Amino acid sequence: MAATHIMHPHTHIPCTPAPWRDLFLRHISSIPQSTFVLSTLHRPSPTAPPVPRARTCVFRGLWGSLPPNERNAAPRNPPVYESDLPVFTTDVRMEKAGEIAGDEKAAGSGGGGLVEAVFWAEEFGTQWRVRGTAWVLGPDIDGEEEEGGARKVREVLLERMRAEGGQVDGWSWAREVTGHFGNLSPAMRGTFRNPPPGVPIQAGPVPGEGLGLGQAVEDLEDPVARENFRAVVIVPTEIDQADLSDPKRPRRWLWVFRGASYKNTLPGGEVVGEWEKVEVWP
Repeated sequence: MAATHIMHPHTHIPCTPAPWRDLFLRHISSIPQSTFVLSTLHRPSPTAPPVPRARTCVFRGLWGSLPPNERNAAPRNPPVYESDLPVFTTDVRMEKAGEIAGDEKAAGSGGGGLVEAVFWAEEFGTQWRVRGTAWVLGPDIDGEEEEGGARKVREVLLERMRAEGGQVDGWSWAREVTGHFGNLSPAMRGTFRNPPPGVPIQAGPVPGEGLGLGQAVEDLEDPVARENFRAVVIVPTEIDQADLSDPKRPRRWLWVFRGASYKNTLPGGEVVGEWEKVEVWP
C-alpha cells in the first residue's frame, strides 16, 4: 500500500475558497471532538424504498489540507492542494460505506451517495448543515482502470480542489489517505481490527484472522486495519447556516454551489465566487 506519485490533470480549477469556509472552520473548531451527525439513505432490499440512517462521526479536516499532528509518523504530501471538502473516516464493513458507494461491500473506491452532515456549534449558537454527495477512497485510489471507481472519485474531487501555483508534482492520493489513518490514535486505528460491526455476537467464531476488541495499531500499513479503513470526502452542493445565537433575531442563510455559471437563480440571491448566497427565514 505504498504511496505512489501519480499526477492527474485538472478539468476545472475552483477560482477562490468557498466564502463560508473560514467561518465554518472557526465554528467547527469549537465543537468538542469536532463531532457531527451524518445522514445517509439505506435501502433494505433492491426493491424496498430507501430509509434514512443517522450516526455521529468525527470531522477530520478538509481534503487536501491534512490537519497537523506531531504524533503522526506518516509521510505528508507537499502543501499543494486545498479544498472546501469535509473529510471523515469509516470502516468499510459499516453500512454507511455501502450506502455512500452504492455497493453493499464497497470493496474499492466509489461513491456519489447523497448525504447531509449536521454540525451544532453551541458556542456560536449556529447550526451548519452540509448537503451533497460523499465519496469513499479505498486502497485502489491510485488505480488507473478506465472504468474504475477510483478514477471517478479523483475526477469528482479534482473539480473542487485548488492547486496553489498550479503545481501538482509529488502529490499522492494514497499518501493522503495514509496520512488520515496516521492522524488517528493507535487505539482508534485498532478499531479497524474489531470483529465485523453489526454481526450478532452469538453468530459463531469471529471471521478473519487477528480480529478482536481493544487492540492498538502502531503500524500505519497494518494489513488488516488498512483493508478495513476508508477516508470519505463530502462534496457540498448546499450549505445551510442557521444563526440562533439571538433568540429575538435568528438568521439563516442558504449557500448553493453554482460552479462557473455565476448566475443568480434565487430571489435576492448574491453570487460570491462559485456560490450563491441568499438569506431565508429561519
